[in-house]
Amino acid sequence: MIPIVDESLGAPGDYGADRLFVVMRLSGESDPASGAIDELVVAGHSVVELGLEDRHDVGAEFVRWEVATAVCGAVLSVNPFDQPDVEASKVATRELAETYERAGAFPAEAPVAAQDGLTLYADADTAEALKEGAGPAAGVGELLAAHVGRLREGDYLALLAYLDMTPEHLAVLQRMRHAVRASHGVATSVGFGPRFLHSTGQAFKGGPDTGVFVQITADDPNDLPIPGRGYTFGAVKTAQALGDFRVLVARHRRAVRVHLGHDVLGGLDRLEHLVCGTPR
Repeated sequence: MIPIVDESLGAPGDYGADRLFVVMRLSGESDPASGAIDELVVAGHSVVELGLEDRHDVGAEFVRWEVATAVCGAVLSVNPFDQPDVEASKVATRELAETYERAGAFPAEAPVAAQDGLTLYADADTAEALKEGAGPAAGVGELLAAHVGRLREGDYLALLAYLDMTPEHLAVLQRMRHAVRASHGVATSVGFGPRFLHSTGQAFKGGPDTGVFVQITADDPNDLPIPGRGYTFGAVKTAQALGDFRVLVARHRRAVRVHLGHDVLGGLDRLEHLVCGTPR
């Protein structure tokens, strides 16, 4: 199960049969989304409604879902208190950080394509598969379209953004996810790295192969050295992104990385144009 957070409520036709909707309503308060929820029920979607008598009942919901996670893990024969793939990312991150400290740079990567300030990276197998679909001379836009086109029924798209979590960045990512939901009818997830690694990160790498991942990185305009170490805070974040991507590839996940360069917001705007086909 992948929790879908902050995806705006759409029409019943926007969703496949793989969704479970959970609605929490506070007693005595009107719910502006009640009509849309009723439409989901009429359309046959699975909807669970939970009533809260008081705002403090949210604390009880934390307990409810923690217990539900443990029970679900037992049913699936999964240890819900273990996170081996999160640890694998940590190991990869440490290795990359140590390499940077020794050599002053991360291992060289050969980009698959570069276009309008955006650089796309992928492992050899993924690059070959995307070029088969988009053509050997395809640019970043065509390769991204081929990558998103790998979504199948029951899959989800995850945008893994190793960027500052600002309202401006989030707004662009939200538009991208909703465009893909509308065009492919799949669930979408937006996570800001490295914070998502300890939540959905385990499911992305250790769960079923139903995710299509677009990792987004950028240069840090402001960076600071870490006292006593031969690298900066920005280098640590880059190591976390590269380490996470390395483990996604090792788990044979469908993943690409798009690097925005120095102009983060401009790069996101160009990426949105390529993903959504919207004019700039």
